[in-house]
Amino acid sequence: MNSGPINGYLVCGGLYHDMDFARLELLKLFAEHERIRVRVGEDYRDRDAIAAADFLVTYTCNVVPKPEEVDALSRFLGAGRRWLALHGTNSLLRFVKGRGWDAPQESPRFMEMLGSRFLAHPPIAPFRVEISNPDHPLVAGIEPFDADDELYLCEYLGEVEPLLHTRYRGEAPGFVAGSWPLPRAAGDGARDAAAADRQLVMYLRRHGGGEVLYCTLGHCRGKYDMRPMIAEYPAVERGSWKLPVYRELLRRGLRWAAGPAS
Repeated sequence: MNSGPINGYLVCGGLYHDMDFARLELLKLFAEHERIRVRVGEDYRDRDAIAAADFLVTYTCNVVPKPEEVDALSRFLGAGRRWLALHGTNSLLRFVKGRGWDAPQESPRFMEMLGSRFLAHPPIAPFRVEISNPDHPLVAGIEPFDADDELYLCEYLGEVEPLLHTRYRGEAPGFVAGSWPLPRAAGDGARDAAAADRQLVMYLRRHGGGEVLYCTLGHCRGKYDMRPMIAEYPAVERGSWKLPVYRELLRRGLRWAAGPAS
């Protein structure tokens, strides 16, 4: 039996979130596996390290890979490897004066690999997470639960396999894409789906021989994470990190990414 190391690469960085908290919590979960060794970066620039990794985990916001970095990610998946993408990995935000936060269509190849593009979220409030495919090992035995988190409203790109979902109809104040469901006739990349109020919370995306497992849960924010817009944020937010079920989903996702030997 192979008893060598399983090499992971964690990308954890960006804006508007407590990256120190997320990085530490993810490293604690890595440390539960004696064979896993992980390198850490704030973005995708270390293409050689990503190429050498057996699996990839990302927790970012507003981290836009350069074209050559997208190429490296495509080769990573093309080699049949697995990528656990968390929370804001698909979130690229720009503030438009007079309109609010926009999600410009930057790096379309990157978003296509991920299978989705963040557009907006309503104010943080509890929402019900339902099980889309209760027979799948990644969610088998998980009961529906309430998450006090950012409810991601996304455009879906290509075929994805739903694992967890929620439903939302209403407003997303402060975002350009502010009313949901978005009208299907919109020419700005609005997602084209018959059941437009269903939003995926976790899904699988197969790409180039590899796979992406995306989970939108896991918001976290500390006192200083909205600078320079706000000097001190009024509350510390930990979202689904407070839930044992979220920790269980992360553990399953890490085992899935690292492979059965982990």
